Formats: sequence, C-alpha cells, structure tokens
Amino acid sequence: MFRKIFGGNNKDKAPTPQEGIQRLREVEEMLMKKSDFLEKKIESELNIAKKNGTKNKRVALQALKRKKRYEKQLQQIDGTLSTIEFQREALENASTNTEVLKVMGVASKALKSAHNNLDVDQVHDLMDDVAEQQEVANEISEAISNPVGFGQDIDDDDLLAELEELEQEDLDRQLLEVGGTAEDLPSVPTAEPAESRPAKSRQVEEDDDMKELEMWAS
Repeated sequence: MFRKIFGGNNKDKAPTPQEGIQRLREVEEMLMKKSDFLEKKIESELNIAKKNGTKNKRVALQALKRKKRYEKQLQQIDGTLSTIEFQREALENASTNTEVLKVMGVASKALKSAHNNLDVDQVHDLMDDVAEQQEVANEISEAISNPVGFGQDIDDDDLLAELEELEQEDLDRQLLEVGGTAEDLPSVPTAEPAESRPAKSRQVEEDDDMKELEMWAS
C-alpha cells in the first residue's frame, strides 16, 4: 500500500506538489483511523485489567501488557502524523509559491510585450510635447480671463471722488430730515416779559404808590 501511495521505483515520474499533498492527506487519514482504533483498544484493555484485577491477575496483567503495546504504537503514529502534517504544509507552501511565480512570470512577459512597442526617447519627447501644450493652454486661459477694452480707461481716483460726493449728499439730506422744516418750528412770542420792561417804568409805578400811601395817611 505504501508503494502505491508514494510511487514505485526511482524511474517513476516525480509527482507534482498537488499530487504529493493529496497522497500525504490519504496517509494522514489512514493513520488517524488507526489511531482511533488503538485508542479504543487501549480503553478496552484497561477495562479488562480493572475487571480482573482482583479475580484473575493473570488476565489483568496480559491486558495491561497489550495496553502498553497499543500505547507505544499510538505514540509512534502521533509522531508520524506530526511529520506528515509538517511535510504537507511545506508542500502546500511550495505549491503556493509555484503558482505565484507562474503568475509573476506571465505578468513579466506581458509587461515586456507591452514595452516592446514603446521607445524611451519617444516617451520623453511625448511628455515634453504634453508639457509644452499645457503651457500654451495656460497662457490662452490667462489671456482670455483678462478683460480687454472693458472699462480699462476709467481712473479709480475719479470713481472714489464721485463716491465721496454721493456720500456727502446723502449725509446732508439726513441732516435736513433730522432738523425739520420752518413750519414745524414753534412761533416766536410777541408779548414782552415783565422782567424785560425798562427800569424807568418800574420807577414811575413806585412813585404813584408812595403818593397814594401819603394821601391815605393824612
């Protein structure tokens, strides 16, 4: 069976990584089944030893001996499974690396084929032409964006002076509106206040009062 799994003599064609992985998995599956069988045998022999420990020591001892042999075989199988697992992982990694290298090789060939129709000097010349045309486009855009003949003959100082005049007119109008018209002003009083009468008139009135007082006293 091992001859079938691992191949015949050295003249046989070397298997591919995928074939090697598949064969290792088959052996791994077979050993795992045998490991399960040995575990069951160990448990069975242990039960026989326990059952006949006090009744029939010879039978119990024979059971323990078989149990020891099964445990040794199981230990060997566990070691073999570890080795197979390590080898299978190595083959899987090798297979992955092989596929990656194949893809990289195809990509490299495709890139080389694409570059066969390109010349480095031509590429540099093309890029110089692109840069030159970009500069021309920028100059055209800048020329178009600058207004020509649209209000360029107007002096900014004249515009500022006109704006100040407009602001002054608006300020004068606001002051007139706050001051009001002549019709809204209060009328000027025509009667002369008593305090503003001449001093001479007050003196005449005082003399008349003194005369009346002297006549009343006599």
